[in-house]
Amino acid sequence: MNTAEAKRVLETALICAQQPLLLRDMRTLFDGELGVDTLKILLEQIQQEWSPRGVELVCVASGWRFQSKPEMREFLDRLHPEKPPRYTRATLETLAIIAYRQPVTRGDIEDVRGVAVNALLIKQLEDRGWIEVIGHRETIGRPALFATTKSFLDDLGLESLNQLPLLDTSEQQVSAMAALDASELPLQAELVLSPPIASTVNASDVAT
Repeated sequence: MNTAEAKRVLETALICAQQPLLLRDMRTLFDGELGVDTLKILLEQIQQEWSPRGVELVCVASGWRFQSKPEMREFLDRLHPEKPPRYTRATLETLAIIAYRQPVTRGDIEDVRGVAVNALLIKQLEDRGWIEVIGHRETIGRPALFATTKSFLDDLGLESLNQLPLLDTSEQQVSAMAALDASELPLQAELVLSPPIASTVNASDVAT
């Protein structure tokens, strides 16, 4: 298979995929005939070819995907005028603490914020798929340890926690999480290029 045909296969699979694709998934497309290094080169070429367009190929925590560029959001929102869910400052503060200090317990969060954490707030973040319990601290009561998920990184368009901005103050951390209030998030390409279909982290205890 020549390079042009291989890129055509990759583009088709990435556009039609319901979820981001890992390199091992892409190797399956070619019965393992293409190695990881070759696939990376082809993906870089596809990125360059799509760079002038409103859709871009990116690598996030769960793999590779096409998504709309941020500047296209203003126009795409006109197709779906309903407002995305908004999150309170308390929710964003809690998410920022978990993201920047993980793994943490509910008590750790309360120590930082100086107020009790509502259980419904934690559940909201769990239901959204942004945080999860990854274990328990070996202390009295064995409190749950919370960490962010791959979905959290995917929704921020990041590949790993190392790509979170280095911020000094809690105010700056909350601002970083505010991007998840949906107005600045990219849309996955399946919403742009085709009819809607059913649609990492390097910390010692964070799921990979």
